[in-house]
Amino acid sequence: MKRRTLRDEPLFFERNPHRAHRQGLLLPPLDVPDVDPTDVLPPELVRTPDDHFPDLGELEVVQHFHRLSQLNYSVDEGLYPLGSCTMKYNPRLNERTARLAGFADLHPLQPEYQVQGALRLMWHLEEALKAITGMAGVTLQPAAGAHGELTGILMIQKALETRGEAREEVLVPDSAHGTNPATAVFAGYQAVEIPSAEDGTVDMDALDRLMTERVAAVMMTVPNTLGVFEHRILEVAELVHGRGGFIYLDGANLNAFVGRALAGRMGADAMHINLHKTFSTPHGGGGPGAGQVAVSDALLPHLPVPRVVKEGDRFRLLWDDSASIGAMRSFYGSFLVLVRALTYIRSLGADGLREMSDVAVLYANLIRHRLIESYHLKYDSPSMHEVVFDDSIQAEHDVHNTDIAKRLLDYGFHPPTMSFPLIVHGALMIEPTESSPPEEVEVFCDAMLAIARDAEEDPEMVKSAPHDTPVRRVDEVRAARSLKVRWLPEDDG
Repeated sequence: MKRRTLRDEPLFFERNPHRAHRQGLLLPPLDVPDVDPTDVLPPELVRTPDDHFPDLGELEVVQHFHRLSQLNYSVDEGLYPLGSCTMKYNPRLNERTARLAGFADLHPLQPEYQVQGALRLMWHLEEALKAITGMAGVTLQPAAGAHGELTGILMIQKALETRGEAREEVLVPDSAHGTNPATAVFAGYQAVEIPSAEDGTVDMDALDRLMTERVAAVMMTVPNTLGVFEHRILEVAELVHGRGGFIYLDGANLNAFVGRALAGRMGADAMHINLHKTFSTPHGGGGPGAGQVAVSDALLPHLPVPRVVKEGDRFRLLWDDSASIGAMRSFYGSFLVLVRALTYIRSLGADGLREMSDVAVLYANLIRHRLIESYHLKYDSPSMHEVVFDDSIQAEHDVHNTDIAKRLLDYGFHPPTMSFPLIVHGALMIEPTESSPPEEVEVFCDAMLAIARDAEEDPEMVKSAPHDTPVRRVDEVRAARSLKVRWLPEDDG
């Protein structure tokens, strides 16, 4: 008899339903009166014996869900080449420190004298991030990158109000992440697009034309989402500051230059830092995240409260600051994420952080070198931490980026980011990070090259991929609009 594999693992409700006399656990005797559920609940909420629950033992249940967990691709599984998202390995050392009782058992309403260790850690993390960015101050409150963006733009807004100015626009490059213009609009500004030059950087002539007294800030990403360093960032900062505006840097790609450059020296006034990206804290499942914001001297008075301040060898939370934009979230941020981030920074040290960036850039350029003859590179500028190809070569055979991504699943790799940035049609944004060994990066390149050959020689095979996964190609539009979240047996429709 053939042993069941991951490919043919049935759903939980399909596993040998209604085997009599099989019990998964023993419940203790009731110490409260026995109540019939039908007496206290509406009929539609009461399950009946024919609700298709299987009769399984504990080990069977464990085996089932363990096998299902193996179908999930994670950062522990291997190379995770999502561009712009920076999916990195989360060291187990970080998890150990976050689980220390003195951190894990804290309650946010404890008095300050009982949480001096936590406040000390937050202060040291702020100091570390100030050193890494070359900025004057840091807030640890924002819960994610977009939340950090809003925090930074609100501080810029506050600074302009203090100057007695009411500006109406925020300039955003056409290559930017969609949260940048969304943040500007949410804060009450009109988002105005800056076109890119032929090398993928901001068009300086367009910026010069658009940078009027109506503009509050320019939101830049360095390196930008094309993986290209904005080599004229100092000129941008001089132009914007000279006309009374502020520079907001999107720090999602900070892992490209940690230890090599300082955002503060680039002229940044505010920049969010994705701890759940660059500094290797948990990222998946929607959180918990962290999007801390570093600011220049110009915005320092407007940092959110509460702020951690050091007085002698003691620490306290400063709430009374009239110049502040106020609190940006409840309590003091995703604290255990902060623990993990400082653990990562301290364990690597300055040299290790610099090497982290060096290797991330090296791997991206390794991929660029291996694939550039087989995949089209729209912007042929030097690559930093990621490289953005497109599917125009494969499109000649009616094979597109979605097909390439599906075929990658057959090779055991998670697909790269697709169809972003929007100025690259059919984009394949690849960011290897520094987490994987170079041999695995080479195997990934081998897989991409094999797919390129197949797209030319056997395009129908690529277009019908994946062929080796439990779930094959689905109608994505239908799946999104008619999502089935409840299992029903076949005889029930």
